[in-house]
Amino acid sequence: MAIANEPERTLLLTGASRGIGHATVKRFGAAGWKVLTVSRQAFSEDCPWEGGRDNHIQLDLADEATLPAAIEAIREKLPNGRLNALVNNAAISPKGSAGERLGVMTTDTDTWRQVFAVNFFAVALLGKSLIEELTAAQGVILNVTSIAGARVHPFAGAAYATSKAALAALTREMAAEFGGRGVRVNAIAPGEIDTSILSPGTEEIVQREIPMHRLGTPEEVAATIYFLCTAPASYINGAEVHINGGQHV
Repeated sequence: MAIANEPERTLLLTGASRGIGHATVKRFGAAGWKVLTVSRQAFSEDCPWEGGRDNHIQLDLADEATLPAAIEAIREKLPNGRLNALVNNAAISPKGSAGERLGVMTTDTDTWRQVFAVNFFAVALLGKSLIEELTAAQGVILNVTSIAGARVHPFAGAAYATSKAALAALTREMAAEFGGRGVRVNAIAPGEIDTSILSPGTEEIVQREIPMHRLGTPEEVAATIYFLCTAPASYINGAEVHINGGQHV
């Protein structure tokens, strides 16, 4: 619950309907935060948080033309014009017709554009558009990258992987540019997390590549996101935190 006399803290989260996003909403909600969610779908009744329908903004992050109206809708829901945390979790990772990984040779131009629009450009545009509200709250931007941004992954396609590598670089750029405003910008890079979108064959990766020999949980990722968005992490800026059980070593 929020502490008495403490201003209400607000989180804006993209990609909240499942997995890491779902766990993140519940973690912040349990701490008394107001949570605004963004997705291209209407609010789902499967999402069990209070006030979710009223605090949901329907926005296709791949469609830049719809962003200005969505930003105004977000501002209307911000108490006192303050945004304490923006968590960019939404991402797409297209597969081939048989569910196969798409490489450079098999990814068409439209797919490249769509992946970068959602996974990269939307992050920059949301941060730029909401910088005054983040500054007013001395807030935090948290970008969700991926282990695929730093190494070739057997399931993540070329467009997804390169968009996440670009997002890691964008995190550093934003941290350098926004830090003087009192806005911290960090990233987390999850590895194999136990969600509904795991690919067949993940268990082999767990046993072969992860020293802890287990999947991570969405709750573990959400706890790290919460830490990076709160006072104990107040001097962490421009970092990318690996959450992968040691898979990156």
